[in-house]
Amino acid sequence: MVSKTDDIPASVPDCNPVDLQRDGAGDGAHEGTGTSKSCVKESCGCGHSADTAMVNGDGAHTEDGGLKQDGNSEADGGEDSSEQEVIVIQDTGFTIKIQAPGTEPFDLQVSPQEMVQEIHQVLMDREDTCHRTCFSLQLDGNVLDNFAELKSIEGLQEGSLLKVVEEPYTVREARIHVRHIRDLLKSLDPSDAYNGVDCNSLSFLSIFTDGDLGDSGKRKKKGTELEQIDCTPPEHILPGSKERPLVPLQPQNKDWKPMQCLKVLTMSGWNPPPGNRKMHGDLMYLYIVTVEERHVSVTASTRGFYLNQSTTYTFNPKPANPSFLSHSLVELLSQISPAFKKNFTSLQKKRVQRHPFERIATPFQVYSWTAPQVDHAMDCVRAEDAYTSRLGYEEHIPGQTRDWNEELQTTRELPRKNLPERLLRERAIFKVHSDFAAAATRGAMAVIDGNVMAINPGEETRMQMFIWNNIFFSLGFDVRDHYRELGGDAAAHAAPTNDLNGVRAYGAVDVEGLYTLGTVVVDYRGYRVTAQSIIPGILEREQEQSVIYGSIDFGKTVVSHDKYLELLDKTSRPLKVQQHNVLNEKDESVELCSSVECKGIIGNDSRHYILDLLRTFPPDLNFLPVEGEELSAESQRQGFPRQHRHRLACLRQELIEAFVEHRYLLFMKMAALQLMQQKANKDSNKTDMPAITETSEAPTDGKADTTQTTAAEVSTDSTGPVDNSASTAPQVATESEENSSKPTTNGPVDPAGTQNGECKSPLEDPKSREVVLNACKAVGSISTTSFDIRFNPDIFSPGVRFPEDALEDIQKQKQLLKDAAAFLVTCQVPSLVKDCLDHSTLPMDGATLTEALHQRGINVRYLGTVLEFVDKTPAKAQLEHFYRIGVIELITRCAKHIFRTYLQGVELSALSAAVSHFLNCFLSSFPDAVAHLPADELVSRRKSRKRRNRVPGGGDNTAWASLTPSELWKNIAAEAQSYYHFKIQCDSADQVVEKYGLQKITLLREISVKTGIQILLKEYNFDSRHKPAFTEEDILNIFPVVKHVNPKASDAFHFFQSGQAKVQQGFLKEGCELINEALNLFNNVYGAMQVEICACLRLLARLNYIMGDHPEALSNQQKAVLMSERVLGIEHPNTIQEYMHLALYCFANGQLSTALKLLYRARYLMLLVCGEDHPEMALIDSNIGLVLHGVMEYDLSLRFLENALTINTKYHGARSLKVALSHHLVARVYESKAEFRSALQHEKEGYTIYKNQMGEAHEKTKESSEYLKYLTQQAVALQRTMNEIYKNGSNASIMPLKFTAPSMASILEQLNIINGIIFIPLSQKDLENLKAEVQRRQQLQELGKSEEPAEGSPLELEDKIPVD
Repeated sequence: MVSKTDDIPASVPDCNPVDLQRDGAGDGAHEGTGTSKSCVKESCGCGHSADTAMVNGDGAHTEDGGLKQDGNSEADGGEDSSEQEVIVIQDTGFTIKIQAPGTEPFDLQVSPQEMVQEIHQVLMDREDTCHRTCFSLQLDGNVLDNFAELKSIEGLQEGSLLKVVEEPYTVREARIHVRHIRDLLKSLDPSDAYNGVDCNSLSFLSIFTDGDLGDSGKRKKKGTELEQIDCTPPEHILPGSKERPLVPLQPQNKDWKPMQCLKVLTMSGWNPPPGNRKMHGDLMYLYIVTVEERHVSVTASTRGFYLNQSTTYTFNPKPANPSFLSHSLVELLSQISPAFKKNFTSLQKKRVQRHPFERIATPFQVYSWTAPQVDHAMDCVRAEDAYTSRLGYEEHIPGQTRDWNEELQTTRELPRKNLPERLLRERAIFKVHSDFAAAATRGAMAVIDGNVMAINPGEETRMQMFIWNNIFFSLGFDVRDHYRELGGDAAAHAAPTNDLNGVRAYGAVDVEGLYTLGTVVVDYRGYRVTAQSIIPGILEREQEQSVIYGSIDFGKTVVSHDKYLELLDKTSRPLKVQQHNVLNEKDESVELCSSVECKGIIGNDSRHYILDLLRTFPPDLNFLPVEGEELSAESQRQGFPRQHRHRLACLRQELIEAFVEHRYLLFMKMAALQLMQQKANKDSNKTDMPAITETSEAPTDGKADTTQTTAAEVSTDSTGPVDNSASTAPQVATESEENSSKPTTNGPVDPAGTQNGECKSPLEDPKSREVVLNACKAVGSISTTSFDIRFNPDIFSPGVRFPEDALEDIQKQKQLLKDAAAFLVTCQVPSLVKDCLDHSTLPMDGATLTEALHQRGINVRYLGTVLEFVDKTPAKAQLEHFYRIGVIELITRCAKHIFRTYLQGVELSALSAAVSHFLNCFLSSFPDAVAHLPADELVSRRKSRKRRNRVPGGGDNTAWASLTPSELWKNIAAEAQSYYHFKIQCDSADQVVEKYGLQKITLLREISVKTGIQILLKEYNFDSRHKPAFTEEDILNIFPVVKHVNPKASDAFHFFQSGQAKVQQGFLKEGCELINEALNLFNNVYGAMQVEICACLRLLARLNYIMGDHPEALSNQQKAVLMSERVLGIEHPNTIQEYMHLALYCFANGQLSTALKLLYRARYLMLLVCGEDHPEMALIDSNIGLVLHGVMEYDLSLRFLENALTINTKYHGARSLKVALSHHLVARVYESKAEFRSALQHEKEGYTIYKNQMGEAHEKTKESSEYLKYLTQQAVALQRTMNEIYKNGSNASIMPLKFTAPSMASILEQLNIINGIIFIPLSQKDLENLKAEVQRRQQLQELGKSEEPAEGSPLELEDKIPVD
């Protein structure tokens, strides 16, 4: 099923999606399973839902009648059954004993679902058994099957003893063993993370926490920590510092200087063993040099490893004397090298102490844009991998390459009737996708590096296509003028990402029987490569024969096919695609249910594939000027339509969803108003309708009440138990509401919403029918009896012709497209800016800005428009951070476009020189950056002219070297104007930095991340006018930038959302359980590392903290930080926020110095990513200031708190409550310093704000006034004492003054307040009363009787709007 959750990135900080469960609304994916189906709207999603999705202050009401989440209603079957299912999976674990040779038996906790193989993995990871790989597990002498589940093994129960038995080696097992030993030796070495291989990535948390927070944290707590803390941060972290060093980004970890165990471990040149030695059991030979400089040659035989008598130049395979035959290589080496024994043991100790999250592989590769200079060490396994490219050797599939298409499609076909099946299916889908993405990335790099033979080698390089590892690769150029009318190469470059979005959308709808190709888009070295899985049989036949649905020539010839229409019809609702007819070359009408270039091909495996989904979503008319078509006035005012590079500009799926939802609210309003008028005329004497009487006084009062009215009207006095509609939800549109606001369904279902048969069809009454008809017409619905908006993706496609009889419909569709384009400009852009103004959206860098745009359905090509809008906003000063981030994003994207074409002309040997030259032109103040042509290293005597087979586009050209800074900035300004319609009147980096207040280090980070450049970690002097900032030695690597589909864990997501909803309603315990359940399911599908798990852990930690379990909060938050570093990157904005949360929990746990280190790290990263001038910086500084206040570093504390005050005043306005709180915090520090005058001054400011905003009677105002009195008394006392001293000199009788060090509790209380955590001190009795009250209210709501609420607790109607 598709639900909006698919597009909600989990990294949105603290968004509160509200979960809506309607029972029995299954669709295809969930039929007959009784799992509740939930749909979601984020509170920070598109503009208008923000106010409806928040639960109002009292947290008591659920959002809508369908939401029965407290388990006390009978209709809750859906939720219960799914929770039941989950419990089935988590069978109770049991403990078994394991006995390995040479070790004591130890206990292991296992679960019945585990496979035997998983015990193998555990043993290969344990410190005392990690050196074994080739063994079997035996129970009472019977060997266990590796792939058997534990519960299926007879006689295996609590307390059974499993024996580890060494098995004879084979060549494969010997290789695996050597590989594993190599991995153990490299386990602390970060070079794989720097090189971006094997899904390793960096994490630095343990440096700041000195190892694991858990146990060591408890050790450290003895005695108060106050004495020995050094709190002074490095100079560059202090407020106002202008230097932005790069080196602290990756603090050096002392554990990483690896202890050397061996000098060399490599395959011997004597491999493979000759025939007669094979018959003695030799499998392969290794060559080893120990730390003591002993050179040995080792034989791997079926019985284990032993020393032989070969040397480098003579082959003598006989065993040496003594031969030290050992089953494991580690045992052998420990006998011949004391240094190996000692260092290997301590290395394994360290390895086991690391947090598992520092070691687990991530599902998709994360690349680091900086790296220190790493020594290149000899490594047999790496060398072997590079040459065999591991094709014939994917570990688990013996002997053949993987058939990606078969794997991708088979996992889709797995059953999904109940939760365990769905978990298995989603897990398989996710695993295959991440493997495929990794293989596709490797292949794409091999293609661009020229290491793959083309399948059409005779053609010119741009037109070549490649097959490698059963994946098809094509380059993003306009081959055979395919896209000539759509914008040539620019269109060919945009098409793959559009196609990927289409694949993502169809994949999310997940219709049985309809298949899409595995698709990955890789940008590498200036080329765009599309990697696709291969439809069986497609290579044997011509494309013309195989396409049985759609068009291969953009609509000139079109064919259709009944089976495809039937399959696509199921997707047309969720994707809002309208079925329509087009004319083919014979002027016959052909029915389609997708855009014309979407092709249907039946593979040799009889599966129905669709491909070329680049126009799944309708065109964006703001960027598609069409002769004779006028856009709406609002669009025209903003200068649309604009000419774009290509004609493939589409609206985003999020925009379509938001637009349809917006239209739906209009539809409800109109129907409600008309019905109300009719009602008022017909029976003004009726008074038995509470809902109407309540709302008719203010019919235009917003969305809430109008829905209320229709509801009352349509439920035609049904007195039966209204179980499905708590606020008697609008029955006219209940069905269609599910269809429209829920992305899952949308269409003319029987509009009489007879759900559970509790109401007669309202449309029998002709008056109501007419009302619905009018409302449908007004909002552009394609049906006349229910709300249903769909788009025809072929409108305005060049070359597509429509039949005569459809003209009226086409006009409607054109109007709808114009309305959607106008909606983007007039609703979505302002709503984004509004959210930034009230700080519910806080982008910190390019990625989070892009995410914020995309969530509201705004494409990045609108960035210029958004910035223009901000520029004209009256509150522009409060949006400075947003504007600056937008300008950085715009400039670096323009630079990226230029860099792309720039790189295409560079041959491989000049790559680092070219990249450093480009960066110099882009960032350095050195005016005449001259490129160093890489002729110095090797000059060949005879210039050979015979090199024909070059990499795509490669040539002996050095055109790149002639680029100058002024020319580059001219190009950037021109690109900004033509692509984003934004004027940058600057012709050098320095001018831009000056004009917009940017930082060069931030520009460097953004351009590196976008283009995949990796640079050396050192300090760069950008501002020197005498030498360029970068040399070619500074460019370490260039990585691919990869786009792929992220399969989702749907059930886990629903649990997560239910949990969030529960928490919002104040049921913390239940919320906590649901979120723990979600965590289990996420782990089940994704493995341990994934962005969504990170969000889960963060929320759990927050709940643990609120419920008073600090150690648990600390442990969960530590995992969240590690995961964010590993999966999103060490300086991703999300990571910065995770660091702040962790610091708070550390402080609460009494680990003050750790809390400070973490906050300093967060501040450093924030400075690097977006500079000091950002609203979030105020929060970091308030936190730092408070902690410093707590450790009595008053002067330092003031620097941070006063900076926070300045920033808060700038971004929240001088009269905001945040500023009042800032004043109060500063006043408290001055009080501790006994500078009462300053303290009074600040507290007065705060008091004035509270008084004006909240009134005299408010508790905050009273608190502040009390504190003022106290300060005044203190000041008077101090003055008295001073006077006494002046008068009587040294023999004055001085009253001892009270200088109070702040108590930790009071500091913690303030920390909680600024971090938005509010504890309400309640006694047990209060809690019981509150629960009873909440339940009473919910029952009332379910009866649909909105009684007059008691004074003082307004029961807001807003809660009952059917948010989708």
